[in-house]
Amino acid sequence: MIRAVFFDLDGTLLPMDEGLFMKTYFGYLTQWMQPHGYDPSTLTAEIWNGTKCMVRNDGTRTNEQAFWDYFRGVFGDAVAEHERYFDEFYHVDFARAKDACVCDPDAARAVRALKEKGLRLVLATNPLFPSIATKQRIEWAGLSREDFLLVTTYENFNYAKPNPMYYTELCRRLSLDPADCLMVGNNVSEDMEAARAAGMQVFLMPRCLINKEGLDLSAYPQGGFDDLLRFVEQNA
Repeated sequence: MIRAVFFDLDGTLLPMDEGLFMKTYFGYLTQWMQPHGYDPSTLTAEIWNGTKCMVRNDGTRTNEQAFWDYFRGVFGDAVAEHERYFDEFYHVDFARAKDACVCDPDAARAVRALKEKGLRLVLATNPLFPSIATKQRIEWAGLSREDFLLVTTYENFNYAKPNPMYYTELCRRLSLDPADCLMVGNNVSEDMEAARAAGMQVFLMPRCLINKEGLDLSAYPQGGFDDLLRFVEQNA
């Protein structure tokens, strides 16, 4: 029985071409940081390396700590002072990356329909972004932070997708049995396989499909938002 629905954000509730979004995002971020002494190509490469540290996080520290520990190791103690420039970017210029995304009214309609049914809703977006960037992307999708019981960000989580412990920890924090939870996402590895490995039910949204391993999709319930609502109705 489905008692809670976990939603991915990027490519699920917020349709996007991931490659275009990351190119746009990094373009604005490196432009913002260049006057502070950061070479664009070096900064991009090291942000990706810092992201890998978050993905490999073993739960002993927050993803935020994992990222900045790595960054300080590369760029030195000056990073502590420069963190405010990164923070300013997310408050001022990150909004320009919205142009690489699409607002689908059906996403907000589905979220609110499920909420009205009394289901517990979680925004299970990969916690690699700070909360300010996640809050903005939620709003780009026509939703608000208050639509969800919990939103995972790099400040409040110690694991990341595709580690199944990300889902296990989410369920533990909310006192939920994974078998009663449905994960909805567009990434086969991060959203489908990892959630299943944690014991959750899954529903694939293939509009912005990411299937880097070329896995067989026939094993997953799938479709658009109307299909999702019917699936939940049949299994709640």
